Amino acid sequence: MNHIILNNQPIVPSKIICIGRNYVDHIKELANEVPDEMVVFNKPNSAITSQLPSFHHEPLHYEAEICFVHQQGALAGIGLGLDLTKRELQAKLKAKGLPWERAKAFDGSAILSEFITFDGKFDGLKLTCSVNGELRQVGGVEHMIYSPQEMQKELSTFMTLSDGDVLMTGTPKGVGQINQGDIFECRLYRHDTLLLSVEWQAK
Repeated sequence: MNHIILNNQPIVPSKIICIGRNYVDHIKELANEVPDEMVVFNKPNSAITSQLPSFHHEPLHYEAEICFVHQQGALAGIGLGLDLTKRELQAKLKAKGLPWERAKAFDGSAILSEFITFDGKFDGLKLTCSVNGELRQVGGVEHMIYSPQEMQKELSTFMTLSDGDVLMTGTPKGVGQINQGDIFECRLYRHDTLLLSVEWQAK
C-alpha cells in the first residue's frame, strides 16, 4: 500500500476523495456546466505517488489542488497535489455519459506533497502553481464553490472518511498538458505567508 507523509510520519490512506468542478473559472475554461450538486470521484491508494509522469498511454494534464488529510473526524493535515488527467480519454467518456475513473483514477495519478499539521483556519488559504518558472494557476478557498467544511459535511452523508484519507479540493483555471522535463513548483499560502512549497520534475 502506498503512503503519504504527515509531519514526517508515514500514513496509508484507504482512498483519495476528489471534488471536481469546484472553481467557476476552471469550469469555464473546459466549457463545462456549473453543477447543481458537488461533483465527487475517488482515486485508489495505488494512485498515490511523489513521481510526476508526463505520459500514461496518452499525454497527461495537470491540475494543482489544495489537499487535506482526514483524521479523527477533522481535516488534520494540509498539503498540495497534482490531479493527473487523461484529457482526451476524459472527453470521450464525458461525451458518452460514462464515469471518469479510466481518465482520473489510474495508477500514479495523484502526485502528493508532504503534509503539515492544519490548524483548522481556512481563511486566506491559496495555492500557486508555476511550470518552468511561468505562473499557471492561482486559487484558494475564497474561490471555491464548495468550501472544505461543506465538502466534509456532504461527503459524510454517504461515505465513511477513514483516518488518513486525502481530500483533493478541486483546481483553479490554468490547467494544461505535462511535457517531459517540465519543472512544477507549487506553493501553499495563508494570505502572504508561505506554508509549504514543493517541486516536481516530469519524467
